[in-house]
Amino acid sequence: MAITSANQLELLQTAEAVAREKMIDPVLVVEAMEESLARAAKSRYGSEMDIRVKIDRKTGRAQFTRVRTVVEDDELENYQAELTVEQARQYMAEPKVGDTYVEEVPPVELGRIAAQSAKQVILQKVREAERDRQYEEFKDRAGTIINGVVKREEYGNVIVDVGAGEAILRRNEKIGREAYRPGDRIRCYVKDVRREARGPQIFLSRTAPEFMAELFKMEVPEIYDGIIEIKAVARDPGSRAKIGVISYDGSIDPVGACVGMRGSRVQAVVNELQGEKIDIIPWNEDLPTFLVNALQPAEVSKVVLDEDAERIEVVVPDEQLSLAIGRRGQNVRLASQLTGLDIDIMTEEEESQRRQKEFEERTKLFMDTLDLDEFFAQLLVSEGFTTLEEVAYVDQDELLVIDGVDEDTANELQARATDVLEAQAREALARARELGAEDSLIEFEGLTPQMVEALAKDGIKTLEDFATCADWELAGGWTTVDGQRHKDEGLLEPFEVSLDEAQTMVMTARVLLGWVDPTELEEDEGEDDEVDGEETEETEA
Repeated sequence: MAITSANQLELLQTAEAVAREKMIDPVLVVEAMEESLARAAKSRYGSEMDIRVKIDRKTGRAQFTRVRTVVEDDELENYQAELTVEQARQYMAEPKVGDTYVEEVPPVELGRIAAQSAKQVILQKVREAERDRQYEEFKDRAGTIINGVVKREEYGNVIVDVGAGEAILRRNEKIGREAYRPGDRIRCYVKDVRREARGPQIFLSRTAPEFMAELFKMEVPEIYDGIIEIKAVARDPGSRAKIGVISYDGSIDPVGACVGMRGSRVQAVVNELQGEKIDIIPWNEDLPTFLVNALQPAEVSKVVLDEDAERIEVVVPDEQLSLAIGRRGQNVRLASQLTGLDIDIMTEEEESQRRQKEFEERTKLFMDTLDLDEFFAQLLVSEGFTTLEEVAYVDQDELLVIDGVDEDTANELQARATDVLEAQAREALARARELGAEDSLIEFEGLTPQMVEALAKDGIKTLEDFATCADWELAGGWTTVDGQRHKDEGLLEPFEVSLDEAQTMVMTARVLLGWVDPTELEEDEGEDDEVDGEETEETEA
């Protein structure tokens, strides 16, 4: 079929029809046609030639041209697509390197193979344009709720028609044992949109905590308007969920607004989530208070927060333990997700037993090391003394408040404690030297003999060894793996060395060894101070 013999307007009509069907720009279809015709022409005239095709956007006429570029004499490689300056003078008045000479060539006859090739090029270009359009349409919809129709199920994954493309709801993103049939309407959360070689991949979820938050935003106008904010969501999909909310208007109860008249608002969300029970909890900046709310319906007697370890200890009445833990640990697990803290739950009886055990251990420590009778040792523990260091180095006035302790007794107590600590330090230092600890480590400021011994037991025997340590290796920390937090024991953790202190000691060792320029550290600290200052100003503003 020759282009000249065909109805030239048919090209434009075809382009518009394809563009409408695929919902893409007609210009992209026309460009694909131009490329396919150019490829067909090259197969006719020779692949070395630079053949270009331009389709008139009004008449549909296809113009075939051959383009040759002017190059230096010694750079001529492809005589079909290039000209030397001398050769170009036959066609151009004053040719220069880089100029192009364009001449029209006769339209080609599209044979069966060429026509098939042209069709493939057009289809490929149309597919690429369609994928780009889909990606542009959906990339900004990540984090929102979308409605779709189930098309089919593949290996437990549900393929959903979302209008201008397909999305996938993976098996692990479905609630419980949800089953869908083709044609069912479905509402999902757009978790992620990725551009991939086979087209945009739209990943849906019905188990994501954000799905519940978005559902509440749709049902509760106050959340949509920003009067109420959802601060945290924790879900056991299909079973139970907890959601923390806060109101920025003192006249509006956040829990009541989310529940709605006779529970109408929360019930709409529950119905969408296959009957998932939802606890709506008032948010509180004070973590212990928020946790007490989060553990409802269980009553809490006492809360002890360890912010450094991100752990919280909760004491509940004996009869409330099973309620606080929940079925298969569900209640405490959701409360932990909601607060971002690890929660230890114990009964009042268990806490009493633990406190009694600690009391006895500390009493025995003072009896054995300070040569005290049981009554006097118990007095010390009752006043809050827990270690020999506290007795040895505390202000003497704190000892004098204890019944029966005068100045001479206080002096004697502190002298005994100091002697024991010094003896322990000498013994620890001797053991550290036996393990191979060198003077460079022993004399390093900030490390006690007991710390040096602990390091030497782990093979850290020189200042160089110490300088290679990470701060968390010394102070300990927490690692999250597959959503589970695991404790990393630090070598100096028993000595209550904090992460900041460990970092300072390691950097000091590196400076002493010449590994780090101290001026660079000062510059970094200055920059950090500036950032902190800016953040403070913003907060105050």
